[in-house]
Amino acid sequence: MISTSLDDVKKVLSENLDMEGIDLNSLKEDSPLFSGLGLDSLDAIELVIILRKNYDIVIENMDEGRNVFQTLETLRKYIEAKRKK
Repeated sequence: MISTSLDDVKKVLSENLDMEGIDLNSLKEDSPLFSGLGLDSLDAIELVIILRKNYDIVIENMDEGRNVFQTLETLRKYIEAKRKK
C-alpha cells in the first residue's frame, strides 16, 4: 500500500477537473465530492479516467464508484488501498 495524503488527492483533482472558484485549502476530509465541489455526472466519468491515468486503478462498476466518490476521504482511502503506482 502506498501512502496517499489528502493534499495529494486535492492536487490531482485540481489538475484534472475544472475546479475554478474552489479554495482547495478549505476542503476537508468529509467534503462531499458532488454537492460540495459541484461535480456532476460528467465529472464522475472524468474521475474514473483520472484514477486509471494517475494511479492505475479501475472502477469496476457504478456501485463501487458511488461508494468511492462520496467524500474526499473515501476517495483518498480507496486510492491508498488500491494504487499501484
